[in-house]
Amino acid sequence: MELLRSALSWNYVLVTALIGSLLAQLIKVIINLVILGRFVPERMWGAGGMPSSHSATVCAMVVATGRYCGTGSTEFALSLIFAIIVMYDAMGVRRETGEQAKVLNRLLSEWIDQEVNFLPQFNTKKLKEMVGHTPIQVLTGAILGGVIGFVMPMA
Repeated sequence: MELLRSALSWNYVLVTALIGSLLAQLIKVIINLVILGRFVPERMWGAGGMPSSHSATVCAMVVATGRYCGTGSTEFALSLIFAIIVMYDAMGVRRETGEQAKVLNRLLSEWIDQEVNFLPQFNTKKLKEMVGHTPIQVLTGAILGGVIGFVMPMA
């Protein structure tokens, strides 16, 4: 606990945001362990999934900034706008990228099945499909980040 207090006194907002990110990633690993019944280490650093670590990070940052600098501060305004952009992007552009990757992977797989000997370098090529978030994943991450921002002790 002393290490946490020391880190928070160094940079309260940064440490709170990082804890939000790490906790969200840890929860992803646990959820995958429960649902799939196996440990998927990529979930510890990978994008996408439940809850959104991007949302947890920026929402923890917003709440910590509001508590530390005040909700009328320029820092709070900047962090809030940044959080809105990040969460919008996670649900929009990044999610669409994942959906397009699914279609392209399916097309590539069908193409490889038909032309096995043609361009063998594509036989193992797969685009990452889990890069964005559904609205519920973003909301869950935002709630998690908000709670973390509120429960972190002020240094």
